[in-house]
Amino acid sequence: LDYSMSVIIGRALPDARDGLKPVHRRILYAMQNDEAKSRTDFVKSARIVGAVIGRYHPHGDIAVYDALVRMAQDFSMRYPSITGQGNFGSIDGDSAAAMRYT
Repeated sequence: LDYSMSVIIGRALPDARDGLKPVHRRILYAMQNDEAKSRTDFVKSARIVGAVIGRYHPHGDIAVYDALVRMAQDFSMRYPSITGQGNFGSIDGDSAAAMRYT
């Protein structure tokens, strides 16, 4: 029970200070280190996902890509953290395109 509570508090619930889960924080940190910033050209999502998996988040790429897509959707978050280029889904339930296209 102690382990499950620590997992829920540490990973599943957003942090009260900034509202980000650990995977969101890792994505933003990887984008900053790779210099994928707002004043530069767009970068493929697969490159960001690969950097996050390789350096900070050794889990499946689908979980990281889903978190990245959610950060780019203006209907999912009040203030999108990432500016997406391509098909990142719709409010009607259409899923995002594969990461090699976005």
